[in-house]
Amino acid sequence: MATPVVKSRPKNLNLLTIRLPLPGIVSIFHRISGALLFLLGIPFLLAMLQGSLANAESFSHWGALLTAPLVKLVLFVLLWSFIHHFCAGIRFLLLDIHVGVKIDAARKSSLWVIVVSLFLTLVAGVMLW
Repeated sequence: MATPVVKSRPKNLNLLTIRLPLPGIVSIFHRISGALLFLLGIPFLLAMLQGSLANAESFSHWGALLTAPLVKLVLFVLLWSFIHHFCAGIRFLLLDIHVGVKIDAARKSSLWVIVVSLFLTLVAGVMLW
Protein backbone atom coordinates (compact mmCIF):
# COMPACT_ATOMS: atom_id res chain seq x y z
CA MET A 1 0.00 0.00 0.00
CA ALA A 2 1.45 3.37 -1.01
CA THR A 3 1.62 6.21 1.45
CA PRO A 4 -0.17 9.37 0.32
CA VAL A 5 2.00 12.29 -0.67
CA VAL A 6 1.35 15.33 1.50
CA LYS A 7 2.16 18.57 -0.20
CA SER A 8 3.29 21.33 2.08
CA ARG A 9 1.63 24.58 1.20
CA PRO A 10 2.95 27.93 2.34
CA LYS A 11 0.92 29.24 5.24
CA ASN A 12 0.52 32.89 6.04
CA LEU A 13 -1.39 33.38 9.25
CA ASN A 14 -0.55 37.06 9.70
CA LEU A 15 -3.86 38.82 9.06
CA LEU A 16 -2.09 42.13 8.44
CA THR A 17 -0.12 40.81 5.46
CA ILE A 18 -2.74 38.67 3.72
CA ARG A 19 -3.83 40.12 0.37
CA LEU A 20 -7.44 39.20 -0.19
CA PRO A 21 -8.97 39.42 -3.65
CA LEU A 22 -11.78 41.93 -4.11
CA PRO A 23 -14.58 39.31 -3.77
CA GLY A 24 -13.10 38.33 -0.39
CA ILE A 25 -13.08 41.95 0.76
CA VAL A 26 -16.72 42.37 -0.31
CA SER A 27 -17.60 39.20 1.60
CA ILE A 28 -15.91 40.44 4.77
CA PHE A 29 -17.60 43.84 4.49
CA HIS A 30 -20.92 42.04 3.99
CA ARG A 31 -20.42 40.26 7.30
CA ILE A 32 -19.26 43.44 9.05
CA SER A 33 -22.21 45.42 7.75
CA GLY A 34 -24.63 42.71 8.85
CA ALA A 35 -23.10 42.65 12.32
CA LEU A 36 -23.27 46.45 12.55
CA LEU A 37 -26.91 46.45 11.55
CA PHE A 38 -27.80 43.73 14.01
CA LEU A 39 -25.72 44.85 17.00
CA LEU A 40 -25.87 48.64 16.62
CA GLY A 41 -28.59 49.52 14.14
CA ILE A 42 -31.55 47.60 15.51
CA PRO A 43 -31.09 48.63 19.17
CA PHE A 44 -30.40 52.27 18.27
CA LEU A 45 -33.33 52.59 15.88
CA LEU A 46 -35.72 50.81 18.25
CA ALA A 47 -34.65 53.04 21.15
CA MET A 48 -35.12 56.08 18.93
CA LEU A 49 -38.58 54.89 17.85
CA GLN A 50 -39.67 54.09 21.39
CA GLY A 51 -38.36 57.38 22.71
CA SER A 52 -39.95 59.44 19.96
CA LEU A 53 -43.36 57.83 20.50
CA ALA A 54 -43.41 58.31 24.29
CA ASN A 55 -44.50 61.96 24.35
CA ALA A 56 -43.93 65.32 22.67
CA GLU A 57 -40.95 66.26 24.89
CA SER A 58 -39.21 62.98 24.16
CA PHE A 59 -39.87 63.48 20.45
CA SER A 60 -38.23 66.92 20.63
CA HIS A 61 -35.31 65.46 22.56
CA TRP A 62 -34.66 62.78 19.93
CA GLY A 63 -35.04 65.35 17.17
CA ALA A 64 -32.40 67.54 18.81
CA LEU A 65 -30.15 64.55 19.40
CA LEU A 66 -30.21 63.69 15.70
CA THR A 67 -28.58 67.03 14.87
CA ALA A 68 -25.41 66.14 16.82
CA PRO A 69 -22.44 65.42 14.52
CA LEU A 70 -21.53 62.15 16.28
CA VAL A 71 -25.08 60.83 15.95
CA LYS A 72 -25.13 61.85 12.28
CA LEU A 73 -21.89 59.95 11.77
CA VAL A 74 -23.36 56.84 13.44
CA LEU A 75 -26.45 57.11 11.23
CA PHE A 76 -24.25 57.56 8.16
CA VAL A 77 -22.32 54.37 9.04
CA LEU A 78 -25.60 52.54 9.57
CA LEU A 79 -26.82 53.85 6.22
CA TRP A 80 -23.68 52.54 4.51
CA SER A 81 -24.10 49.22 6.34
CA PHE A 82 -27.64 48.82 5.09
CA ILE A 83 -26.90 49.79 1.50
CA HIS A 84 -23.73 47.70 1.24
CA HIS A 85 -25.39 44.70 2.88
CA PHE A 86 -28.30 45.01 0.43
CA CYS A 87 -26.09 45.31 -2.67
CA ALA A 88 -23.75 42.50 -1.60
CA GLY A 89 -26.75 40.37 -0.68
CA ILE A 90 -28.11 40.70 -4.21
CA ARG A 91 -24.68 39.72 -5.55
CA PHE A 92 -24.56 36.65 -3.32
CA LEU A 93 -28.09 35.64 -4.34
CA LEU A 94 -27.01 35.81 -7.99
CA LEU A 95 -23.94 33.71 -7.17
CA ASP A 96 -26.23 31.16 -5.49
CA ILE A 97 -28.09 30.67 -8.77
CA HIS A 98 -24.76 30.44 -10.62
CA VAL A 99 -24.84 33.87 -12.26
CA GLY A 100 -21.42 35.51 -12.35
CA VAL A 101 -19.50 32.59 -10.90
CA LYS A 102 -16.52 32.85 -13.27
CA ILE A 103 -13.54 34.65 -11.79
CA ASP A 104 -13.71 37.71 -14.08
CA ALA A 105 -17.44 38.15 -13.53
CA ALA A 106 -17.01 37.72 -9.77
CA ARG A 107 -14.34 40.42 -9.68
CA LYS A 108 -16.45 42.79 -11.75
CA SER A 109 -19.54 42.23 -9.62
CA SER A 110 -17.48 42.84 -6.47
CA LEU A 111 -16.25 46.12 -7.88
CA TRP A 112 -19.80 47.07 -8.83
CA VAL A 113 -21.03 46.31 -5.31
CA ILE A 114 -18.44 48.66 -3.84
CA VAL A 115 -19.04 51.43 -6.40
CA VAL A 116 -22.84 51.26 -6.24
CA SER A 117 -23.00 51.02 -2.45
CA LEU A 118 -20.65 53.99 -1.97
CA PHE A 119 -22.51 56.05 -4.59
CA LEU A 120 -25.94 55.28 -3.09
CA THR A 121 -24.63 55.98 0.41
CA LEU A 122 -23.31 59.38 -0.66
CA VAL A 123 -26.55 60.23 -2.47
CA ALA A 124 -28.74 59.16 0.46
CA GLY A 125 -26.39 60.83 2.95
CA VAL A 126 -26.57 64.14 1.10
CA MET A 127 -30.35 63.87 0.89
CA LEU A 128 -30.63 63.14 4.62
CA TRP A 129 -28.23 65.83 5.76
